[in-house]
Amino acid sequence: MIQILSWNIQNGKGVDGEISLTRIVEQIRAMGDPQIICLQEVSRGLPLIEGQPAPDQVLELSDLLPGFECVFGAAIDAAGTHGRWQFGNLILSRLPVESQATHILPRPGDRDRKQMTRQATEVVVRDGAFRWRVITAHLEFHSAAQRLAQVQRLRQLHEEAREEELMPPITSGEGPYQSIPRPTDVIICGDFNMLAGSDEYRTLVDPNKNAATDLADAWTLLHPEEDYLPTCGVHDREQWAEGPHCRDFFFVSGQARAGLKRIVVNTTTDASDHQPLMIELEADRDTK
Repeated sequence: MIQILSWNIQNGKGVDGEISLTRIVEQIRAMGDPQIICLQEVSRGLPLIEGQPAPDQVLELSDLLPGFECVFGAAIDAAGTHGRWQFGNLILSRLPVESQATHILPRPGDRDRKQMTRQATEVVVRDGAFRWRVITAHLEFHSAAQRLAQVQRLRQLHEEAREEELMPPITSGEGPYQSIPRPTDVIICGDFNMLAGSDEYRTLVDPNKNAATDLADAWTLLHPEEDYLPTCGVHDREQWAEGPHCRDFFFVSGQARAGLKRIVVNTTTDASDHQPLMIELEADRDTK
């Protein structure tokens, strides 16, 4: 059994205004024993508290979570008045990371809207003789047009892996042309800044030709008749005047879909403006 947790941690800023990565890690551990942790809104060199040095949150989280390999994907990497800074997504894994990739997501023009560069971080991890592909993303908030383009790119990343499975490339030993697996047993998670049933949501989960490798919403697979538990707006009503709602998801395919056992949302913690959510899954290893 494998546990994968996803959480937009807002740089560790809780509803009380305090920034504490220690509190974030305590809440993660309280949910279980995840082998893979996917975090959005993690920064390096970004001033967060006036008068204090800009922290390296990747290093801090690595120290707080010994035994995990850290893979950071910067959506923004820029020079500022306090030096170079980065902002993006972080995957921490206790399972061996066989490969990693960063995907800058599309940002088509959308006049007179606040916007920032968005990114998806990807790892392929080994679980015994089995491999999982895990992608975490933080999509655009203000621009629906950009968010739709970003969802289309996430869908395309999965489609490319399906095509490679059907049409294997020529590979050679070590080096750039060696075989680097991209499993279709995939988990895509994060803060999607979309609601279930929206155009963006339907774009991601609309059926294709092969139902076994379509992406499916983990919540609706397990709780098809139940409302989503809220992942945002539960405790922070200043940023989220609409109140509790769900904008953070897990989407699964292949063995991640077939082996999905459980999804949980911690609605009690106020260590961020979002709530952490976690899935449990198990591969049918006889099929590989």
